[in-house]
Amino acid sequence: MRRRAANFRRPARRRWPNPVWWAFCVVAFFIFLVILGKSNKMEPRPSTATRFRHERIVEGLNITDEMLSPHSVTRQISDQIALAKSFVIIAKESNNFQFAWELSAQIRNSQVLLSNAATRQAPLTVKESETAIRDMAVLLFQAQQLHYDSAVMIMRLKVKMQSMEEQMSSLTDKSSKYGQIAAEEVPKSLYCLGVKLTTEWFKDTNLGKKLDERNRMRAKLVDNNRYHFCVFSDNILATSVVVNSTAISSKNPDMVVFHLVTDEINFSAMKAWFSMNNFLGVTVEVQKFDDFTWLNATYVPVLNQLQDSETQSYYFSGTSDRGKTPIKFRNPKYLSMLNHLRFYIPEVFPSLKKVVFLDDDVVVQKDLSGLFSIDLNGNVIGAVETCMETFHRYHKYLNFSHPLIRGHFDPDACGWAFGMNVFDLVEWRNRNVTGIYHYWQEKNVDRTLWKLGTLPPGLLTFYGLMQPLEPSWHVLGLGYTDVDFQVIKKGAVLHYNGNSKPWLKIGIEKYKPLWEKYVDYSHPLLQECNFH
Repeated sequence: MRRRAANFRRPARRRWPNPVWWAFCVVAFFIFLVILGKSNKMEPRPSTATRFRHERIVEGLNITDEMLSPHSVTRQISDQIALAKSFVIIAKESNNFQFAWELSAQIRNSQVLLSNAATRQAPLTVKESETAIRDMAVLLFQAQQLHYDSAVMIMRLKVKMQSMEEQMSSLTDKSSKYGQIAAEEVPKSLYCLGVKLTTEWFKDTNLGKKLDERNRMRAKLVDNNRYHFCVFSDNILATSVVVNSTAISSKNPDMVVFHLVTDEINFSAMKAWFSMNNFLGVTVEVQKFDDFTWLNATYVPVLNQLQDSETQSYYFSGTSDRGKTPIKFRNPKYLSMLNHLRFYIPEVFPSLKKVVFLDDDVVVQKDLSGLFSIDLNGNVIGAVETCMETFHRYHKYLNFSHPLIRGHFDPDACGWAFGMNVFDLVEWRNRNVTGIYHYWQEKNVDRTLWKLGTLPPGLLTFYGLMQPLEPSWHVLGLGYTDVDFQVIKKGAVLHYNGNSKPWLKIGIEKYKPLWEKYVDYSHPLLQECNFH
């Protein structure tokens, strides 16, 4: 074999002298023994933070030392009870009702033991609990022998839960439909009132003269120093409550002017009612939208949509989207021009500068003159915001998957409520807000920006033009949810938004008196039409 070159040979190893090496090993061994001895003297204990956290958990769960003990009889009985309860359910599902009864009886016996121990504030002893533990153990063993497979039972319970959820969903949908039908129904008493008032209007020619005499000072209707309110409705009694409650709550009712707009069918009845009754000197004007010459399909895009057969089918049946849209949003009331007239207030009242808009399902219980002095800071509308909960933000009303919506609006912008709104009509005209509304209506011909209703287009139209009002001006929810009576007491306007209107049988009983106190049930016509 060839030898490596000298410069490639391994260097010779340097060896420690034997005495030095042994001395180093002895010193290292002694150091190890010292360290080991000190570690044995140290007691392992949790840190202060860990111990504090553990104590807080024990205190929060109300756990006693006896329950934490590994030999706790109480804990053993509690565990048996928990397991037995699950076997009771499984036994019932398997139609073994006798065994379920035996388990339930033993559960009660064990619970009595725990209750007695808690009463005397002393832990259970093995002697007094031995029989109960043994009897329960026998039953639990029998349950296991009955081949109660937990996995199989879990699957069976899941299937049953799914079936119950489907039934609940079906019942909820039916309840919603029936509730919507009840809400849309015109009560016989209201229909009767309309017929009788119409008859009285054409029979008694003096009624028209009374109304003209009461409003003989036509200057009141265009006097911007007065408090102007508008209501667009076909419900005579509801409108009467709005006017009456406003008059009673007003400090100066003679300064209040109500502008009522209705349809052709209810026009005569509405005029008859407000000529028969005096509302503390409040000036009342009644108009019908059929007389507005500007209200035509050329100027108003929504008229074309409302008259479209597909749109009408969508509202009435909802078949075009296979029922995906909740029925409450398919209310045919959205086909009425009275519902969309709120976007044309400057055209309806060309001489006015500021108006308070009220829905017909509100009650006024405080003086509203303060609304006319609120500074809207250059905005067009004053409204109460409703975004205390996340489901009242813009993304819940609009389709933010559409680029036109996504590119112009903030999905987390705060929603607000129609029903009691202050409108600065001067700013409205200056900013051409009606033109903005027309733009969005034309873009939504295919209903891809929003589905139904007037609030979504309102959110679009008045985006960046809304001044938030103090919440007590407008209290919502009396027609569908529970409202704190302290909030109601402070509210200026109470809104029965929702299906449970106070004039319907499905109205929420505890809120009806707030509305009914403004109805004179002794009125002859109300008596004849069986109002009570």
